[in-house]
Amino acid sequence: MFRKTVLFTAIALAAAGFGTAQAQSSRDYISIVGSSTVYPFATVVAEQFGKGSAFKTPKIESTGSGGGFKLFCAGVGVQHPDITNASRAIKASEIDTCKANGVAEIVEVKIGYDGIVLANSRKAKPMTISRKDIFLALAKQVPDPKGGEQVVANPYRTWQDVNAALPAVKIEVLGPPPTSGTRDAFLELAMEDGAKHFPWIKKMEKEDAKQFKSIAHTIREDGAFIEAGENDNLIVQKLEANVNAFGIFGFSFLDQNSDKIQGSLVDGIEPTFEAIAKGSYPLSRPLFFYVKKAHADVIPGIKQYLNEFTSEKAWGGDGYLAEKGMIPMPDAERKQYRAAATALKAMAAK
Repeated sequence: MFRKTVLFTAIALAAAGFGTAQAQSSRDYISIVGSSTVYPFATVVAEQFGKGSAFKTPKIESTGSGGGFKLFCAGVGVQHPDITNASRAIKASEIDTCKANGVAEIVEVKIGYDGIVLANSRKAKPMTISRKDIFLALAKQVPDPKGGEQVVANPYRTWQDVNAALPAVKIEVLGPPPTSGTRDAFLELAMEDGAKHFPWIKKMEKEDAKQFKSIAHTIREDGAFIEAGENDNLIVQKLEANVNAFGIFGFSFLDQNSDKIQGSLVDGIEPTFEAIAKGSYPLSRPLFFYVKKAHADVIPGIKQYLNEFTSEKAWGGDGYLAEKGMIPMPDAERKQYRAAATALKAMAAK
């Protein structure tokens, strides 16, 4: 039976255009890369899938969303991953890279929503902060405190320097690297909005988009912001050890570690399951995974894994992913994306 399966897979690989050498070295498990935020959700689904089927448990690597797309778009064949998780939508430039490397058809599956939190240890006081405060605390260049429409190197050293209502504590924020979808979303949802609180910078978005992005998207490099890699659990551990530090990561990690850390209120809204679900929490974002359609009939178990992930017992309102902190999509969205996953419907060009 095993020999027949291997033979069938090799034939299917060759038929899909994987090439003879690749067909001979077929893979009998699903390979998944991508977002550290989606990683715990995908891991739970993979475990459930592994228990309830005849297929092997998928191998999942936390590479960050950007790193995942780079690996995913590198080509078709068993040496390339089948699925990539993402805490942001795929970019048009990444789709172009995929196409250039033969990855012509990609299935996009939105899986739910998440919030980005600025959290600190429960041993410290919780903080109420605005997106304007966040921008002023973490941007490399900020509007000159002396006035005028110009930026200067960030002079703020404590939160109180930024806003007199905030604590006189050194600004020290642990956050994700540039390859992270969490960082991309944080820049867009927190930093950009914070920058737009200055009318002349907001005006710049239309008149000089490159300069606007340079101001809003460039994080300071003087020690106030520390890149902590893709390991969100490590950030939690560091926050426990340093009560003055803050960390940036997905709501699910706050939810899973609520006995150790607490989320800051952003623009007066607490990061809760309910606030993210109804969209009132300002730092909310969708989560996705992307499937290489060319691999679906070749690598054993891909269709069955998609079926498990998009089942109501997994991503439904009372599903096991909600218990892990993922915010379920409305019924209509779940129906739409389950249909796309079941039919392996390739996404339209951006």
